[in-house]
Amino acid sequence: MPGICQEFMVMIIYIFRKSDGYRTAVAADDYCYLTTTGRRSGRPHEIEIWYAESPDGRTLYLLAGGRDASDWVRNLRAHAGCTVRIGSRAAPPLQATGRLLDEADDEAAAARTLVFEKFQPRNGGDLSGWRAAALPVAIDLST
Repeated sequence: MPGICQEFMVMIIYIFRKSDGYRTAVAADDYCYLTTTGRRSGRPHEIEIWYAESPDGRTLYLLAGGRDASDWVRNLRAHAGCTVRIGSRAAPPLQATGRLLDEADDEAAAARTLVFEKFQPRNGGDLSGWRAAALPVAIDLST
């Protein structure tokens, strides 16, 4: 029975993601919950982090303020497979793969712009320095 329930939830998430309701929720939502595998321990590690979605909805972009020193970045470097929950910690996890973006790549610039433009209006301070200095990371959602 758990397999059927899980398949049903995946189908519901797929339908929701294809609807305008999902786009509105993602645009209004601040955080996703990224779970990586510990590079030393092998145990799951979860963080709450700002994100923006790619225009095609297949990738989430994150900015690592601590760059390569961030544990979650080090974990993704060691084990690219991860899960992400969007909207709340109670949301079903989506399978994904993390990629550290090449600073000179157009995708890195797009990631910085998408995250900055989503959060600058919501923040009381200037995020320009964070935008320029943070390491852009792509989380590719499995389909």
